[in-house]
Amino acid sequence: MTKGEKRNLRHGLLFCLPWFIGFAVFTAYPVAASLFYSFCDYSVLQTPVWCGAENYRRMATDAVFWLSLKNTLIYAGLSLPAGMVVALGLALLLNTGVRGVTIFRTIFYLPAIVPLVASCMVWLWIFNGQYGLLNWALRPVLAVFGVTPPGWLGDPAWAKPALALMSLWGVGNAMVIYLAGLQNVPQELYEAAEIDGAGAARRFWHVTVPMISPVIYFNLIMGIIGTLQVFTTVFVLTGGADGQPARSTLFYALYLFSTAFYDLRMGYACAMAWVLFLLIVALTVAATKLTEKRIHYAG
Repeated sequence: MTKGEKRNLRHGLLFCLPWFIGFAVFTAYPVAASLFYSFCDYSVLQTPVWCGAENYRRMATDAVFWLSLKNTLIYAGLSLPAGMVVALGLALLLNTGVRGVTIFRTIFYLPAIVPLVASCMVWLWIFNGQYGLLNWALRPVLAVFGVTPPGWLGDPAWAKPALALMSLWGVGNAMVIYLAGLQNVPQELYEAAEIDGAGAARRFWHVTVPMISPVIYFNLIMGIIGTLQVFTTVFVLTGGADGQPARSTLFYALYLFSTAFYDLRMGYACAMAWVLFLLIVALTVAATKLTEKRIHYAG
């Protein structure tokens, strides 16, 4: 290595040094510390005491832990597929040459950049069982069948579907990614399929879906990560970390937060965080294995 190359290397490392320091202090150390604390009895206010795998063993018999995991998986099962379908549907509509399409793209993307707490306050009014806008619209329709609208967030049976419905409000980010993928599909493929007699449905299934399969895979993985870590919307809409009504919205992240900062069982909360990390890794690997033969990258 010449003297000039050594000087350039030294200068490059000096420029990168602030990032390295920030990464070590704000990312690497907290991750390592959380792993250590997960094996400790640690209440934040006292010195951590090593307890081995006791936190993980306690988790196996914690009924509230399993309830929070169940609630989270049910929510993910409702929210993730619906969000992917709605985002793709909107992207397909916005990929047409309709007049004023840029305005429609802006309108559909705007909810994704609205502050989440502000959105939650709007949805609190929409979901109000007595005076909410949603029940105001549903009441005359359901009255024909002699049915009354549900209480939504106040009803244990409808609280999770209501939260899944609200999650569709923020599909703008995924929609934009789908839209970018759709605009990269070569038009000659559609023309060739049309010449072969393929209708719109067959062109979508045999041309569009394979060509945007990497985008679908990306949104799937990001959706898995996002739905398993949902916190803010539940915390604001249910008024705290109790998961009301009847703990039907006690999601995993909510229980983790309550354990760490309300009960001050930081060691147990760190163990929960690592279990969540391993669950996300497992689901990501499973999704990758199940879809790897169906994803087509442009050569």
